[in-house]
Amino acid sequence: MLRDIIAKREKALPVSTIGALLKIAEENKKVVSLGPGEPDFNAPKHIIAAAKKALDKGFTHYSPPEGRRDLKEAVIRKLKRDNKIDAKPGNILVTTGSTEGILLTLMCTLDDGEGVLLPDPGFLAYKPTVEVLNGLPIPVPVLEKDNFQYSVDKMRELIIPERTKAIILNTPSNPTGTVFKKKVLEEIADFAVENKLLIISDEAYEKLVYGDARHISMGSLNGMEDYVMTLHSFSKTYAMPGFRVGYAAGPENIIRAMTKAHIFTTLCAPTLSQVAAVAALNGSQEPVRKMAREYDRRRKYIYRRVNEIEGFECVKPEGAFYLFPRFTFRMKSLGFASWLLKHAKVAVMPGTEFGKFGEGYIRFSYATRYDRIVKAMDLVERAVKRIKK
Repeated sequence: MLRDIIAKREKALPVSTIGALLKIAEENKKVVSLGPGEPDFNAPKHIIAAAKKALDKGFTHYSPPEGRRDLKEAVIRKLKRDNKIDAKPGNILVTTGSTEGILLTLMCTLDDGEGVLLPDPGFLAYKPTVEVLNGLPIPVPVLEKDNFQYSVDKMRELIIPERTKAIILNTPSNPTGTVFKKKVLEEIADFAVENKLLIISDEAYEKLVYGDARHISMGSLNGMEDYVMTLHSFSKTYAMPGFRVGYAAGPENIIRAMTKAHIFTTLCAPTLSQVAAVAALNGSQEPVRKMAREYDRRRKYIYRRVNEIEGFECVKPEGAFYLFPRFTFRMKSLGFASWLLKHAKVAVMPGTEFGKFGEGYIRFSYATRYDRIVKAMDLVERAVKRIKK
């Protein structure tokens, strides 16, 4: 029998509750799941058609590690049109989802012991990815009193001079639904330039922005071309999570290093998915707008309902498809999420899944059918009335 062979770095990774929630929601049909961050829509028909056609044509082989030329050309046009970012082929790497983009960026820029400023609460993969690469995660509290916007003053307090390498930025954000204001982005840009930091800008939810909010890409700000790695995904915008395709846009020397490393990770993004991604970018964008309108309808409803339930308070999200309410019941986040699963038959994510400063919060995902959200809110409201204050 093998001795204890599992690496210390793996043992140090946090145990996520997402897998358990997905399993429960799948096995117990009485549970209404507002947990996973996956679109409930299918990919638009023209994207599916392109994938089927590609299969018939034999697109079942490897692609170049940097990505197919036709997709990179489509990405360059899209970045110019939608993000106000000028890019050349050497500035683009097609990745196996934007999560691989995060991994490759950090692999190629972070040495042992170097620090990365990251949001807390923030996407659950950021901190473990830094840790598994022997880097030093530096959680920056993003607080409700600041509408969950980054605070440069707090970054100044936390930064370790000469040892901090990068800032991870996520707008629109998971789990809070925050869309960063231009003024905040400009302050972060000045801070990054002052401290010679790379900004890793995760913009997976860029098309899911509501009301008067506007998504601004950090890489579009004046003079930031050499400081920003912009990461995009097809998973949320085009409801293509199973295709596992995204892209990174940034300084040519970093992209070149990431392409070299790509050969030793996944070699290339799936060829079939890249062909489908070309169809997504070049085809009609009306399905994207239609999905965003429906998410907005759900957002308005769930925000109203949650704030009507005694024991919840919530900042109105402006992007993504999450609500991140604070609760006043005498429980921890994980305990409250477990309580709701047991007593309300509603699956949610505990706020601590996204960092220490997520304690006292839970995350509702409204990437599920409107009628299911109505049912979930009715169940939650009835259940919490039974909690002794």
